[in-house]
Amino acid sequence: MSPLRQSSPARSTAAAAAQPTTARTATGRTAAGPARRTRTPAVDAAAAEAVELAREAAEETARPHGVGGHLGLVAEADRVVTHYFEALDPAYKGWRWAVTVARAARARNVTVDECVLLPGDGALLAPPWVPWLDRLRPGDLGPGDLLPTPADDVRLAPGFTQVIDGADREAQWELGLGRARVLSQEGRDEATTRWYEGVAGPRASIAVSAPAQCSTCGFFVPLAGELRQVFGACANEYAPDDGRVVSADHGCGAHSEAVVVPAASEHGPPVIDELGYEVVEGEGEAAGSDEALGHS
Repeated sequence: MSPLRQSSPARSTAAAAAQPTTARTATGRTAAGPARRTRTPAVDAAAAEAVELAREAAEETARPHGVGGHLGLVAEADRVVTHYFEALDPAYKGWRWAVTVARAARARNVTVDECVLLPGDGALLAPPWVPWLDRLRPGDLGPGDLLPTPADDVRLAPGFTQVIDGADREAQWELGLGRARVLSQEGRDEATTRWYEGVAGPRASIAVSAPAQCSTCGFFVPLAGELRQVFGACANEYAPDDGRVVSADHGCGAHSEAVVVPAASEHGPPVIDELGYEVVEGEGEAAGSDEALGHS
């Protein structure tokens, strides 16, 4: 008998009025039509009373820490109930043992389906998983580490597509000898923003107190390409940014033109002379003052 056999028109009409619409596939299986309202499963009495059976299964799995009090039950499906018990393992505070028991149709005996440890309210959980590429931060790369670049990295683009009118071009680029990919416009924007707003930009504390900007320093080496308009590398071994990219309006105390050495400060004559005194004569007191000072 073919699995695609259909009922008579009269029976089909009556069945369609009583049941939701379904579509039969080529394999004979039916595809669900409009969503049917799900029925809340009833709590099976025999499965609900199997607390001791569930406890024995939990204690066998939790050995040697044991199992705490019964925390309740939940009906998972018809004749399927999950019992919850407190976990006494000190390493799993807030967790609970979940033991699922089931009873077959028209059977009297209840059997254990599974026993697992699940987190409860306030349980200590591991942080959400974050891929390693999203966890990576600048400075994490060490000697010997490799950082593969994805093929679809938005910061890179094929070198032959990144030719901008009016910008510097690679005059010595040769077929087969050039780079496979170069910075895209988005990659350049991200880099320039990060550099300019970082410690090598004009807002750094060392740049605010600098005597002049890097653009006027003899140790400032401009970068190649369109980035040379804003950035360069520091070539002063005594500067804190030696060998690093700095903005043209950055600065530090090791500027090449900071050659004027301030003169050493000199103290002026003391304002108060505590080693001598001066006699001031008042009206009618000159003779008395001389006698008081021992003058004859």
